Amino acid sequence: MVDDKLRTYRRRRRFDRTAEPAGDDTASGGSPERPLFVIQHHEASTDHYDLRLEVDGVLRSWAVPKGPSTDPRDKRLAVPTEDHPLEYADFEGTIAAGEYGGGTVLLWDRGHYTNTTHKGGRALSMAEGLEHGHVSFRLAGEKLTGGYALSRFRTGREEAWLLVKEADEAADARRRPVRSQPESVRTGRRMREIAEEDGGG
Repeated sequence: MVDDKLRTYRRRRRFDRTAEPAGDDTASGGSPERPLFVIQHHEASTDHYDLRLEVDGVLRSWAVPKGPSTDPRDKRLAVPTEDHPLEYADFEGTIAAGEYGGGTVLLWDRGHYTNTTHKGGRALSMAEGLEHGHVSFRLAGEKLTGGYALSRFRTGREEAWLLVKEADEAADARRRPVRSQPESVRTGRRMREIAEEDGGG
């Protein structure tokens, strides 16, 4: 049930004070074969990127402090956060200071992904792979493409994963997309413009 998965997300937010979507069971995402993914640059108490993958009606989410890389040698820390509603894939703006996650959110990349997760020669769903602690997937975004993997290396209250680019045709050790392509794929704006225009700064 989507409402159950979004309980933590909703409990942390006051929707009379934030433009973030509350989410509902009627929201539509991608197709079963090509679910949504989104990466949002979030300048809050810490500057980070949020990777979100559509899984079973919600956006499973990880905070990636350094952002995604196109170099397979890079192992990027990814800390799981609460599930977000599918409507969050379109969110860009400023969350008021003092509210949970207060700061500026920029829609850095979006598109669809294909699940390529296997274990013991058997294809796994994303939900199964995440439960086991490893998923692989191919992104078809505006900035990022090709294979990536998420692997859990710590469980419990300090749960943590690693996000790694697979060595494929889209790998590029010289490319630095976080640095070279900072603009929003939705509006073309940069963080400062969003903060000034949407946050009244």
